[in-house]
Amino acid sequence: MNEKLLRTFLSVPVPGRVKSLKHMFYSSMKDSPGDIKWVRDQQLHLTLSFLGHTPESTVNTIIESVQQVTRQFEPMELAINSTGCFPVPTRPRVLWLGVEGHTLPLISMVKQLRECLKTLGFPSEERKYFPHITLARIRYPQRFTPNIDLFLQSSYDTIVFPVDRVQFFSSELLPDGAVYTLLNSFPLGETL
Repeated sequence: MNEKLLRTFLSVPVPGRVKSLKHMFYSSMKDSPGDIKWVRDQQLHLTLSFLGHTPESTVNTIIESVQQVTRQFEPMELAINSTGCFPVPTRPRVLWLGVEGHTLPLISMVKQLRECLKTLGFPSEERKYFPHITLARIRYPQRFTPNIDLFLQSSYDTIVFPVDRVQFFSSELLPDGAVYTLLNSFPLGETL
C-alpha cells in the first residue's frame, strides 16, 4: 500500500491588518484587465520553507526537528512596509508585501530550518531567502498582462508585527483552491 503524501510548508502567521491591505489593493485593481488570483484571507502567511510532498510517516520526525530549531530563537519583531512582484513588472507572476526590519534572526532561523530539513531528505531550496507575504498570483497564458503599476507605487502605513511562533501546515489542492490544515505550532524560545 502506498503511503499518503502531504504537501507541507513552514510559515509565520501575519497580523489581521494584512487582510485589510489586501482588500484595499483588490478594490483598486479589480477593474484592470488581466486575471489576478488573490490569496484568501485565511491563507495569508509569511512562508519560511516549502517542504513539498511529505510522507505522512515523517510528520512526527519533522515536528521534533523543527522544535529543536525554534527553541533556539527568541520572539522577534518585523515590519511590513513595501510592495513588489516576481519576476518582473512587465510579466508579473506574484504580487507581494515586503517584510523588513530586523530580519537577520529570521533569516538565520530559516537557514537552520532548511539545513535540518535537508538532513531529513527534503531538497534544499537553492534561492536565497527573501521574506515576503504573497498577496496574489497571476497565471499565464492569458489575454492581457495585468498592469500592476498602481500596486507597485502604493504606499501604506508600516505594519509592525511580532513573530512569536512557527506553524507547520499541510495544504490540499482542491478545484476551488487550497485548504490548509495546521499540523503543529512551535512557540519561539520555548523549552519543554
